Amino acid sequence: MSGYYYGWKSFDEDEDRAEKPRRFGVTEMRSPHYTLSSSHNVLEDIFESMGQFVDGLKFSGGSHSLMPKPFIEEVVKRAHQHDVYVSTGDWAEHWIRNGPSAFKEYVEDCKQVGFDTIELNVGSLEIPEETLLRYVRLVKSAGLKAKPKFAVMFNKSDIPSDRDRAYGAYVAPAPRSTEYVEDVDLLIRRAERCLEAGADMIMIDSDDVCKHADSLRADIIAKVIGRLGLEKTMFEATNPRTSEWFIRRYGPKVNLFVDHSQVMDLECLRGRNLGKSHRSVLSSSYFLL
Repeated sequence: MSGYYYGWKSFDEDEDRAEKPRRFGVTEMRSPHYTLSSSHNVLEDIFESMGQFVDGLKFSGGSHSLMPKPFIEEVVKRAHQHDVYVSTGDWAEHWIRNGPSAFKEYVEDCKQVGFDTIELNVGSLEIPEETLLRYVRLVKSAGLKAKPKFAVMFNKSDIPSDRDRAYGAYVAPAPRSTEYVEDVDLLIRRAERCLEAGADMIMIDSDDVCKHADSLRADIIAKVIGRLGLEKTMFEATNPRTSEWFIRRYGPKVNLFVDHSQVMDLECLRGRNLGKSHRSVLSSSYFLL
């Protein structure tokens, strides 16, 4: 292991922190939602001070759609200089509603700007499973990475009846329901099919799974990881306590999506849990911002 980054860290011999690009132990961070100039300065500070610990940058909430193209290109360029991939976040559903041709144009625009990953929020898309798979293949055919995002709650009308659950069975269209039900098996089955279609990573929505540390669904998390594997799964960790739970339970190789303000805290946890609680060993990583 080289570099002064790791002089203050400690890893077990069998849990050495891999260099980027990493296949596991990935840290993807949410971009800051400030003014354009402030965001640029914050990102530059993060890349310069702890870029080695950041694997991916995500433009959350479609924030990139409000930014000038030259600004996005500059952010992407800076990220790539630090070996950080850039994801669109869950914005594709706004284009998919306009049809396949609009989505194809969106993919091409993302590629032209320099994005590396296109995230597909399956819960918001409300499209048939086969259509989702076609979109995954379309993203891959453009030379980009596809990351479907799944929630554990499904619209009741999207869940096939027991007699129609066989692979490839025709399911007659049903009126949209307002009721949502939990179905982790359906989540896993659809995620597996996305991976078979070429998806690079599966993002698991924190809602109803791991949004709050006091109500984590360890059973769902264990089942998802058991079927999909650590390398192909990423979880949203909305707060430091949730990140700590994942590292304690699954070790430093778990892939997590965190806020930009939590990057240093998470890396401390990945290296060695130096504290008795979720509070950072550095008091707070906000001092870097």
